[in-house]
Amino acid sequence: MRGLLYPFKSVWKDKFCIMSFLLPIVVAFALRFVGGIDLSSVAQFHFGVLEDELSAQTISWLGRYGSVTAYETEDELIAAINEPSSYMIGVTANDGGIQTMISGDELDLFRQTADTLPALYMGRESAEQVRVTVLERPDLMDGFQNIFIAIILIAAMFMGCTFNAMNIISEKENGVDLVNQILPMTQGGYVVQKMIVGFAGGCLSAILTACCYFRLPMERVLLMIVLIMLSAFIAALIGLLIGKFSESLMVGVVFIKIVMIVFMAVPLVSYLLGAGGVVSVLCYLVPSSAAFEGIMDLADNGRAMIGKDMVILVVHCIAWFLLYLLAANRINDIKAQTSK
Repeated sequence: MRGLLYPFKSVWKDKFCIMSFLLPIVVAFALRFVGGIDLSSVAQFHFGVLEDELSAQTISWLGRYGSVTAYETEDELIAAINEPSSYMIGVTANDGGIQTMISGDELDLFRQTADTLPALYMGRESAEQVRVTVLERPDLMDGFQNIFIAIILIAAMFMGCTFNAMNIISEKENGVDLVNQILPMTQGGYVVQKMIVGFAGGCLSAILTACCYFRLPMERVLLMIVLIMLSAFIAALIGLLIGKFSESLMVGVVFIKIVMIVFMAVPLVSYLLGAGGVVSVLCYLVPSSAAFEGIMDLADNGRAMIGKDMVILVVHCIAWFLLYLLAANRINDIKAQTSK
């Protein structure tokens, strides 16, 4: 038990590990908070007019499409239109109709509105006879939040890789690894001691991240925990491999970043492109693909494919564990031959 305290102390002194642990939790909490914000006001129109220039009927008609602000002078109106922080459309009278003014740095939505507003005003009487059905405004974040949180959860599960790799590399640089080699510790005991650090950190980060965002029924909570544990176990094994092969901190950081990019990019690109067939099977060679698919299934209130995803993750657990044992034995043989 005491042997586990030193790796945990080493990890929590590392700012990189602490940031990696807390960042997914903070982002998940922010996504949960942003999901409750109404972003519809971002696309609201703002019209600027001159006092006593347009009729009350015209101002009332503009008020149906957005807010109307009156200015005393033309200079004040132009200054408000040119204000970079706003997308105000200036409206002035023009031979029985209206004309619009914009600064030119607006989004296409506001430019198109400014271009069509005079014609729309001229045909307002006939347009009033048309029956209009107002549809519910779609949520701007709908359909994207689950993708975001799935990627964030993968990043949280990946923390075990960061913890283990950084711990082993720091032991190499501090000479602790040489001490470990002469201690009466079996290979299995060493693996268990190192695995617990990364596995526990990855599980804790991912579970707290999921709690900040998801509100799942108990049966799906249990499935999510199993999915997190399998993914965190694989990430911890990969961290052991990176720690074994990295001789310096910079090399280890490069390996960690490459693996993290692959873990996040492959399932995301596969999902967005709708990959299928052979391409989909090849994507499962990256364990995060099955984890991503399982998270999306649980988020969408479905469990149809979660069994397949867990089987794929179990196969990855066995494969990565055997790969680590082979790599560790190979490195030990090379060291033994070198020492002779």
